[in-house]
Amino acid sequence: MPTGTVAPIAQLRLIGSGPRADDEDGLDSYSQVVVGVAERVTPSVANLRVARRVRGGRVLEGGGSGVVITPDGFLVTSAHVVEGTTGTGQASFADGSDVEFAVIGADLLSDLAVLRLGGGGAFTAAELGDAEQLRVGQLVVAIGNPHGFAGSVTAGVVSALGRSLPTRSGATVRVVDNVIQTDAALNPGNSGGALADGRGRVVGINTAVAGVGLGLAVPINAATRQIIGALMNEGRFRRAYLGIAGQQRPLPPRLARELGRTGCVEVGEVVDDAPAARAGLRPGDLIVAVDGQPVETMGELQRLLVGERIGASVTFTVGRHERILDVVVVPHELAA
Repeated sequence: MPTGTVAPIAQLRLIGSGPRADDEDGLDSYSQVVVGVAERVTPSVANLRVARRVRGGRVLEGGGSGVVITPDGFLVTSAHVVEGTTGTGQASFADGSDVEFAVIGADLLSDLAVLRLGGGGAFTAAELGDAEQLRVGQLVVAIGNPHGFAGSVTAGVVSALGRSLPTRSGATVRVVDNVIQTDAALNPGNSGGALADGRGRVVGINTAVAGVGLGLAVPINAATRQIIGALMNEGRFRRAYLGIAGQQRPLPPRLARELGRTGCVEVGEVVDDAPAARAGLRPGDLIVAVDGQPVETMGELQRLLVGERIGASVTFTVGRHERILDVVVVPHELAA
């Protein structure tokens, strides 16, 4: 080979080898964010060890993760992590400390539970954010403490918002709405751990693995803050019960023009002798407002059925046979 051809080939190899400077800068920036979030949130994330009684009197060990939310030792975790347990357990932190905890309250219909650490120590509390501010494609970091592997960290992006997660408590089935979907890997034992944004604020509580590369987290927002606050103060979250099954549907054109909106909740089934039946709600009724607040989805209807409406007269504005009328319902408390 002529010597004159060697230099250009060598030069091409030198130019084409190795990452570009701007790629290195981007990787460094990404790493710095993830490392910063991990360092900030990991001290607040605990590995939870619990015992469950099963058939035959046997006791099985289980666990998950939890997130400290107050310096005096309140934690939030997934309700399914502590469901069916003895009500106590051990929490281990990344610094090696091991603390007993007690279950203060759990709400299976939101898959959230609140625990209280013992010992009277001062704990590192995570900062809670607002999942309503998240955007698809935004960086998020999942931090758990599965099986004692302290500070297990995975990073990814918000894959989708507004997902739904079916939950059950006894015979009652409910949908947790506005669930966060992420591709940050979730492993067994990560349930109850933190999903944090790029500033280290906890915007979700990891709850489920939906498939390969798909994880779900219950959002931290105004609705779930209300649930967490009720569990901290009262040990339970009260919901109003109507006794209907419904679904979202478009309004008929004439009613849509009259009301200036397009959606409603259609009553599909009314439970015999339930508050809705006694008030005169019927299958086929189109719920468009509750006490004057517009309703277009089951999620909006569920959010309005809070404890304050239990035993109170609640006005449901419904469409029936192309007419608008008001039906007054007195909801009962939904049995736990």
